[in-house]
Amino acid sequence: MLGAGSSAVVALAAAYFIALVTTPAGISGAVLLPPFQAAVLGTPSLAITPTNLLYNVVATPGALYRYWRQGQTGGRLALVLIAGTLPGVIAGSVIRVELLPGEDVFGVVVAVVLIPLGFWLALTRPPAADAPGRPAREIRVPVLVALAVAVGCVGGIYGIGGGAILAPVLIGSGQRASVAAPAALAATFVTSVAGVTTFMVLSLYHPGAVAPDWSIGLALGAGGLAGGYTGARIQHRMPDVVIRRLVGILVIAIGAGYLWAAIVLCVYWLVPLRQRRDAFSAPGRVISGQIRKLIDQPR
Repeated sequence: MLGAGSSAVVALAAAYFIALVTTPAGISGAVLLPPFQAAVLGTPSLAITPTNLLYNVVATPGALYRYWRQGQTGGRLALVLIAGTLPGVIAGSVIRVELLPGEDVFGVVVAVVLIPLGFWLALTRPPAADAPGRPAREIRVPVLVALAVAVGCVGGIYGIGGGAILAPVLIGSGQRASVAAPAALAATFVTSVAGVTTFMVLSLYHPGAVAPDWSIGLALGAGGLAGGYTGARIQHRMPDVVIRRLVGILVIAIGAGYLWAAIVLCVYWLVPLRQRRDAFSAPGRVISGQIRKLIDQPR
């Protein structure tokens, strides 16, 4: 466990580099932070969600400001996304506290959604804007709002903001990254503000670490703020195909990480202890022992 001073320095540095890489693709970076918070910073499990949302609140304005100065506001697309994510995040925050304090099922859901989507983005080319007969596949507004509601709900449950899902879908449908990125980040910011507020209200009526960890969230957010501003500044210099590949690789890595964690936890709980010891190889037994320590550790 890191000390308070060391945690702040590590959080600042890690959040800066995460935001630098993810911002040009319209992702705030919060989707990469839950394992980092739990394993390195020692954030309590339930507090990871609101702390991630706090990260978004602090980190995304830098990128949004830079996009605004470049004339990239997301326009009507941003408003459509916000109309869906706002009610979704409030519902998701309540579900997180009341019904889903654990994270096992979420790992499978994220993997099923993100891994195929990541391969689609990484292995296909975006439609050329000037190519005749190959227009972008526009998503109808009712469908986009419904998608945004679902994404906002997931964001409220696990604090991932929503940009990690919305940006790949928009870019994959043919939307240019220069439009999709600021729109997705704007929705992430509004979603996160509403989510943090909802968790603060819920913390008044529920025991335990329901509110965000303010020191860690602010440290992460400060690093993300600087990294997001830098990432937004270099975004227009990168061709859409590069951003598409970058998003695809990130999404595959995220989905694979969640899938592996879910599989190992399922094996741990379903296989009897004796069979588990016989079935696992020596490295597997070491991993299983470490997971058991994490599970048995008091929260």
